[in-house]
Amino acid sequence: MQFESFIDAQSAMLWGAFVIALVMGAVVNKTNFCTMGAVSDFINMGDTGRLRAWLFAIAVAVVGVSVLEYLGLIQPDSAFPPYRGSVIIIAENVLGGLMFGIGMTLASGCGNKQLIRIGGGNLKSLVVFAIIGVIAYFMINPFPGSDKTLMSVLFYDWIRPLSVDVGTSQDLGTVVAGEENALLARLVIGLMIGVALFWFAFRSTDFRGNRDHILGGLVVGLAVLGAWYVTSSIQVNADGETLSLVEYYEQWDMLADSEEGKPAAGRPLSPQSFTFINPLGQTLGYLASGLNSALLTFGVVAVAGVILGSFLYAVLSRGFRIEWFSSGRDVVNHVIGAVLMGFGGVLAMGCTIGQAITGISTLAIGSMLTFGAIFLGSALTMKVQYYKMVYEDEASFFKALITGLVDLKLLPGSLRQLEAV
Repeated sequence: MQFESFIDAQSAMLWGAFVIALVMGAVVNKTNFCTMGAVSDFINMGDTGRLRAWLFAIAVAVVGVSVLEYLGLIQPDSAFPPYRGSVIIIAENVLGGLMFGIGMTLASGCGNKQLIRIGGGNLKSLVVFAIIGVIAYFMINPFPGSDKTLMSVLFYDWIRPLSVDVGTSQDLGTVVAGEENALLARLVIGLMIGVALFWFAFRSTDFRGNRDHILGGLVVGLAVLGAWYVTSSIQVNADGETLSLVEYYEQWDMLADSEEGKPAAGRPLSPQSFTFINPLGQTLGYLASGLNSALLTFGVVAVAGVILGSFLYAVLSRGFRIEWFSSGRDVVNHVIGAVLMGFGGVLAMGCTIGQAITGISTLAIGSMLTFGAIFLGSALTMKVQYYKMVYEDEASFFKALITGLVDLKLLPGSLRQLEAV
């Protein structure tokens, strides 16, 4: 899609993202697609329906991205954030993923789920939104009058040295076949992973018989794919030369007559798809600026689109309900959960959508590490909560933790501290 001006091109990208997010918000509300719920159903009840919907969404995104990239229609190599960067931030992926998994369990949902709940009238999620947004913003942006961020003060000096530089793109295609054969390898590996996930999802008769699970997984996967396509295909005709939005931004002084319409930063103009932690910070920054158009990004319109889509469905289905905290303990859990998601989501460079679907669609190793860590953090938190609820005072945190690890087959049964329930 080629436009004659940067403003028209950027507007098309933002509107495209908004419409896709709107549809996703409505469908996720309708189908109750929920990544935290998927872990909960599986761990607590052995129900794999929503887990299969999540994996189905990953399958759709992986296959779609692999095919479109092979055809030259999208450019995940230059994505924002850089999923395929040569440095695998192992400690950040794992620690951030664990923090995020614990946080989303305490706060009753991931970043995307909080937006869905806001659209449905849940005021608790507004509090979670604000806390995540503030932390995410200052993890990336410096404090006023300073060059320090939360990331640089709390984490960078000790955690970044634990990263591994593989010297090339970290996606499976490049790692397996090298740079020269990466494109074909990505297609083959992507199709193999996609087919395996499709098979796993649809081998369950319960999943096949649940239209909401199928619809939710399909739409979320297609939304991720659609956003990749929209953000990769928008171009500007600059005096006969075809430029991407980022390329135009980098040459702004030579191509534009004034600073009018220039975004505050160029990286958010890169090819990208949905993620919901950094965009919460971007959204708070946009609101705090008095709706400065230079700060209007893909992430901001994605947040707005999901909330509005969820709101419209809630109103039309008569499901809109105002909700507030039920107790002081409920407040504490949501606040702690929000803090953990804010720090963890930025450290891990994504969430249950941003890394576990969007990131994995690029076949990035770091995204897969994050997915596993999020799942583990959430599952273990649920185990601890369950044993403390059942055994009450008899179950110390340590006993519940060890028993949870035994249940998850991560420790031998001889170490079990509490009887299985």
